[in-house]
Amino acid sequence: MDSNQIIIQSTIQADSQKVWEYYTNPKHIIHWNFASDDWQCPWAKNDLRVGGKYSARMEAKDGSFGFEFEAVYDKITDQKSFTYTMEDGRKASVDLEAEGNKTKVTVSFDPEKENPEEMQRGGWQAILDNFKKYVEGH
Repeated sequence: MDSNQIIIQSTIQADSQKVWEYYTNPKHIIHWNFASDDWQCPWAKNDLRVGGKYSARMEAKDGSFGFEFEAVYDKITDQKSFTYTMEDGRKASVDLEAEGNKTKVTVSFDPEKENPEEMQRGGWQAILDNFKKYVEGH
């Protein structure tokens, strides 16, 4: 991975098996994969295997803006980590580290060039924070 990557983290009050399931299963992804309450993720698909494709629709609830996020898996260590390549060639990785009955989630990703890095960090962190809230509430 590139040293210029942005890294975000969160420690979730749940075991790593639950965290993995909630992070990778589309029936859960649709409930947390957005940065704020005025956005939604109406659908997600996840073919969790090397060469498999992840895709999800993220959109404003008022319909004013939306996009599909797509990536292809490069490497998967079941229940622990995965890396993927986004459509524009940028790389990302997700690592789960069990800490007793908690799990530390670390996401590293190549920044894109259109938006300031702090904005990208804030957006990805907001999604991870939403994931934490969802997992801990279920």
